[in-house]
Amino acid sequence: PCPLILAVPVAIRSGISRVARVGVLVKNGGVLETLARIEIAVLDKTGTLTHGQATVSDIRTPEGFSADEVLRLAASLDQASGHVVAAALVGEATRRGLQLSAPHEVDEVAGEGLTGLVDGRRIAVGGDRYVAARLTALSSTTLRDGLPQEVMTVAVSCDGVLAGLIVLEDRVRDDAGQLLDSLRAAGVRRIVLASGDRDAIAQSVGKRLGVDAAVGALDPAGKVAIIRREAATGPVMMVGDGVNDAPALAAADVGVAMGARGTAASSEAAGVVLLVDQLGPLAKAIVIARRTRGIALQSEIVGLGRSVLAMVAAAGGYQSPQQGALIQEAID
Repeated sequence: PCPLILAVPVAIRSGISRVARVGVLVKNGGVLETLARIEIAVLDKTGTLTHGQATVSDIRTPEGFSADEVLRLAASLDQASGHVVAAALVGEATRRGLQLSAPHEVDEVAGEGLTGLVDGRRIAVGGDRYVAARLTALSSTTLRDGLPQEVMTVAVSCDGVLAGLIVLEDRVRDDAGQLLDSLRAAGVRRIVLASGDRDAIAQSVGKRLGVDAAVGALDPAGKVAIIRREAATGPVMMVGDGVNDAPALAAADVGVAMGARGTAASSEAAGVVLLVDQLGPLAKAIVIARRTRGIALQSEIVGLGRSVLAMVAAAGGYQSPQQGALIQEAID
């Protein structure tokens, strides 16, 4: 039965090779086997279900601040961040021809925001709660008036004063809905959207795509908590692309990183890396992993079982050595 024993690692290596051909890097055989057993998928939103290429659609400012100045300060600070939203602000500032300054004393809280000095002024850029916690003066201006709850925004403060609200748009990927259908067809029974954006945004996107649950306003620890909660009912796969997703990717049974455009930290923490900026190959990889695992189990159970029966028959004198060799070849 030696060839049958060798067939298992051969099947696994062949499976890894096959998923690589569809644009998915699986780091080892253990990850491929776990991928075949996945029942629950937890998906990040920005950069995963959406393009991660947010565009600035509006900049709202109180009296005393101009839109270009708020964008320039935010983009200057965001040069120190690898987040996709930071890249969008830097790109928009560059497009407008704004002169960016080098940031200093930068402190970033992954998935929440960052602070630092720009031209000697203390700037904070991030979510509403993150920036609000760093205000030293309350603003009497409500910059959110008239904005839908699901709109994505970035708050900016300058020297403890609310300086503006940058409104962003990040379109859902064209293949996001198809991915969810493909995941369900591949055997994934539950899909959860876990986002660092406001809960209203997460709920809006989740309802549009038809996920089983959507949770927003999550920091990295919150995403890890979601993974652990879901893991109580079955093997969990986490799909993400940012630095803030790395802890959840490491906590999941299988972490999947959007390697084509994601951060190095997410790719390092994940066991699976999507080499193309598409979601479709992930479902194909799960199908291949399930088939590979089936072939390996077939080799172990059916093949070895038949070999044992053949050896028992040979030991009982019911077949000659020549017949035994031929039968074993047929089983192999």
